[in-house]
Amino acid sequence: MSTRKFTPEARRTLIMDYAREQGRILVEDLTIRFGASSETIRRDLNHLAAIGALRKFHGGACLPSLTEESPFAQRMASQPTGKRSIARAVVRSLTAGDTLFIDTGTTTLMLAEEMQPLTDLSVVTNSTAIAATLAHGNNSIYLLGGLYQPDAGETTGEITIEQIANFRASHAILTAGAVHPVNGMMDFSLGEAQVARAMIEQADHLVVLADRTKLGRSAFAKVCPLSRIDRLVTDAPPPDDLADALRAANVDVVIAE
Repeated sequence: MSTRKFTPEARRTLIMDYAREQGRILVEDLTIRFGASSETIRRDLNHLAAIGALRKFHGGACLPSLTEESPFAQRMASQPTGKRSIARAVVRSLTAGDTLFIDTGTTTLMLAEEMQPLTDLSVVTNSTAIAATLAHGNNSIYLLGGLYQPDAGETTGEITIEQIANFRASHAILTAGAVHPVNGMMDFSLGEAQVARAMIEQADHLVVLADRTKLGRSAFAKVCPLSRIDRLVTDAPPPDDLADALRAANVDVVIAE
């Protein structure tokens, strides 16, 4: 049993590291490993499950399914402070007149909210909410057609991908379901991954937004290798193995504060 005292945030970080090693973790094992009560460990697991980092079962938890993601409204309530910090960090790098692809995501929606002071933007998006948020002033907003997905308010599919090919942008600003040291940028939805890949193909630079819960994780669909990412904006230092892989791929990592 460990006799070291951990802050809740530090303990939860170590729990996630252990979950990535083991796949499945038990409350009983965690109480011994961290010298904490079962009530404390259950609170940790409840917190990690609420933000989508773990999935609980009776007596423990496991990593989420590689093919499933929480509903959009639930994800909007997850990690709001970190996502808002990421959005503000990205806005500081944008200027009036930029041409942008922006995909559907909770962090990119917060980004759109933070972009309100900017004008003369040309934005191509598959998100109805992002389009509505940015449709003001002298901005030119292009909402992609396609198969409408009501949960996230987005379009996907063949029509969406065909329309993306008609545009060229200086930056693609995309959210990631996961950023993995070997598999790179990933998503839980094949349809969303296809949209992201099409936007990357038509952009000069790629900026990926991923809060701390996405770092070191894996998901169902590959989007692109780390070497294709120009900048990763996150709210916490990546795990060591991911940090090494990002460094080797020459990715500019920005830690938002």
